[in-house]
Amino acid sequence: MTPMVRLRGVHKTFGTHEVLRGIDLDLPAGSVTVILGPSGSGKSTLLRTINHLEKVDRGTVVVDGQLIGYRQVGDRLYELGERLILRQRADIGFVFQNFNLFPHLTALENVAEAPVATRRLTRAQARERALALLDRVGLADRAGAYPRQLSGGQQQRVAIARALALEPKLILFDEPTSALDPELVGEVLDVLRDLARAGTTMVVVTHEIGFAREAADTVVFLDAGRVVEQGPPGAVLDHPAHERTRAFLSKVLT
Repeated sequence: MTPMVRLRGVHKTFGTHEVLRGIDLDLPAGSVTVILGPSGSGKSTLLRTINHLEKVDRGTVVVDGQLIGYRQVGDRLYELGERLILRQRADIGFVFQNFNLFPHLTALENVAEAPVATRRLTRAQARERALALLDRVGLADRAGAYPRQLSGGQQQRVAIARALALEPKLILFDEPTSALDPELVGEVLDVLRDLARAGTTMVVVTHEIGFAREAADTVVFLDAGRVVEQGPPGAVLDHPAHERTRAFLSKVLT
């Protein structure tokens, strides 16, 4: 079966620092992939290459059979225009660690905005979808609230509803709980668990080992820009094959 996401030989360098060093990954449709690794290992950069927020220096990213960010002519790649890149990104939801909500829009308006602009829904259709999604993340009663009136956990749940509003093929989560107070982490992870049970294709960068153990189909351990180990959570988390993975887990599990 063709994977939903396929990365081949992905390299990315910032200045003289090589952040990604030849990443190869296949992620099936309907799967939950959790990416673990120490700070600076390239996790967020890897995530951002999947929707072309970061251009790759070498290699290719394919989502649902479509080359992302480029068109290929023979052996050469040519970057797409901004309009076509934005069209591709509409199929790839992205949830940031710092919410990135529009402060001047209500929760409802934050969720309804993109489907009007990108999917050409009417305002009424977008509003109806937004209300249903806010209900799905447990915030139907906060539809009229502005971000400043919401807790961090509530803001992140609005951000998840906003990502879902475009009905993407997959959703990328970049440390979605790292900016939250500890008591608010659970409410966001509950939403991610619900999405996982519904078969949403997800790639999640997180340090939440409990979530990885419970919800992931595959855990990928990244270090120094390379995939060190990958496999089912029971294998990677409980019986890691590599010393680097064992050393990392010994620190985060104590």
